[in-house]
Amino acid sequence: MRHHTRSIILPVHNAEPWLDECLRSVLQQDFEGTMELSVFNDASKDKSGAIIEKWRVKLEDSGVHVIIGGHDSLSPRGVGYSKNQAVAQSSGSYLCFLDSVFTANGPTVIMPTWFCSRAWFSHVGPFDEGGQGVPEDLLFFYEHLRKGGGVVRVDQSLLLYRYHPRAATHSVLETTIWTHRVRFLEEQALPRWAAFTIWNAGKQGRRLYRSLTAASQRKVVAFCDVDENKIRKGFYCHEDSQERPKPRIPILHFRAARPPFVICVKLDLTGGAFEDNLRSLHLQEGQDFLHFS
Repeated sequence: MRHHTRSIILPVHNAEPWLDECLRSVLQQDFEGTMELSVFNDASKDKSGAIIEKWRVKLEDSGVHVIIGGHDSLSPRGVGYSKNQAVAQSSGSYLCFLDSVFTANGPTVIMPTWFCSRAWFSHVGPFDEGGQGVPEDLLFFYEHLRKGGGVVRVDQSLLLYRYHPRAATHSVLETTIWTHRVRFLEEQALPRWAAFTIWNAGKQGRRLYRSLTAASQRKVVAFCDVDENKIRKGFYCHEDSQERPKPRIPILHFRAARPPFVICVKLDLTGGAFEDNLRSLHLQEGQDFLHFS
């Protein structure tokens, strides 16, 4: 049976307010196969350790094997380290990630929805152990994509996700996430295209343009938009550019623009208007456009 075991990977750091609910969710799991819970307590200074011990008994009574590791140094080693340790001490052939406090920031595929084989984790990982401020889940996810990994969508709600002020996710700066995302775009997508259009002549579109390397900026042939005021301006001038004359990028109506597009418009914001406009062009995602919103 060992080879079918699911290992639940649980990093913990000062998770006292949420840990009971988190561990109860493991007990209430409706998975029928063999499960083990691998907890790594990353220098918690609250009652997390005692709560884990209390639940160990209940979980083992109901057939869930529990492995507890951790350290009690003065300061935590971080999420990446804790997850790697929890994986290393576990033995199941499938890994399922559950966060007590640490939450995911970055990919739309949030960390607690990840379920993968141990073999694939070993192929892609381990997590970056840089500690606070490092989006270890986003970096792992990009590495997963680089190695040809895919994503499977399940159309049921299987997860309750808590977002709160003390979550580790808030130690990751928005600019850090943005920089990683732009670099990944430049590494994976832009080399395929000799030229492209940025869909959004507003703040986000201009920010993306300014974040690109000079070589990528030269591939931007236009911005496009639906906002008449922006289109009437006619062009965007990149004032900070070292080039002379400064680059002036045309701003077009989206119907006058040519694919491929990098779309910097958030979805579900315009009552379906943007989505209808995009659909009306009959383009293929991945080939004619990418979402970067």
